[in-house]
Amino acid sequence: MSSFASLFESLVRQIEHGRRVAVCAVVGASGSTPQSPGATLLLHENGTTEGTLGGGCVEAEVRKRAIGMLQRGESGLLRFSLDHDYGWDDGLICGGNMIVAVQTISDAETAKPFADARNSLEIGRPACVGIRVLEDGLPCEYRLHLEAPAELVIAGAGHVGAALAKLAIGLNFDVSVIDDRADLACADRLPAPIKAVVGDIEKSLRDWPIGAGTFVVIVTRGHNHDEAALHAVIDSPARYIGMIGSRRKVKLIFDDLVALGVDPAKLERVHSPIGLKIGSVTVPEIAVSIAAELIQVRRSDPPTRVEGPFEVASTGLS
Repeated sequence: MSSFASLFESLVRQIEHGRRVAVCAVVGASGSTPQSPGATLLLHENGTTEGTLGGGCVEAEVRKRAIGMLQRGESGLLRFSLDHDYGWDDGLICGGNMIVAVQTISDAETAKPFADARNSLEIGRPACVGIRVLEDGLPCEYRLHLEAPAELVIAGAGHVGAALAKLAIGLNFDVSVIDDRADLACADRLPAPIKAVVGDIEKSLRDWPIGAGTFVVIVTRGHNHDEAALHAVIDSPARYIGMIGSRRKVKLIFDDLVALGVDPAKLERVHSPIGLKIGSVTVPEIAVSIAAELIQVRRSDPPTRVEGPFEVASTGLS
């Protein structure tokens, strides 16, 4: 489940129990700030929070000011200049500016857009939800665009594949791991929400509905399996294809695939040796280097996360 789906699930539960929640979202930022637009935090009636706006003094001040808004049932904008008053706890100063929209949610009707967004995210679809506030006494809306988890297909449930799968879940990837060894592709090693698939790796990849947003990582148990897996996906529209291995092994596999008729130009997009160069040696370090490369590719074209403000009809906001 994505972080936003979890937040909105919590919001809906609070409303169902008759408790108000304040949604606090960064809707504007310039200069150096602890979080970019789209960062979201929930403030509960008991003063506890979920999510983050970057921590530090700014988050503490948002909580302090938003709790009063929550108690009064108000919605509005909070503006911060990150000077000496709102620097980091260690004394460092960001020097930027932030605008935080705070909407108090108190009933099922105002919670419904968040419930709808949660439902979309849970089935792997992007969502858009409006944060409605008063600005200069007039109602307006900022729209948060929430990306769905990216699909990650890992060929190979060995040590590296399992470590990467567990790491990627926390990075908003929808993870599936394929292996022909049932003792490795199992719930004990790959707990939900990871999807463990037992089957022939090459055939499973050829049958997989790989789309333009799919990330494919090949970390099987040997040269032949890696080559077969790469051959199965090289003509796919996958956004990312990466294969583990030394430069010598990679060259041998590429030469074999060219001999089988694969266009050499298609092999140029394969990330291999896989992962960012961070000097990784251990399995957890290798998983981190691969995950870092996945993030680098995913964020190479950053999405628009916040739009607005837009004028809206009077909604009874106070």
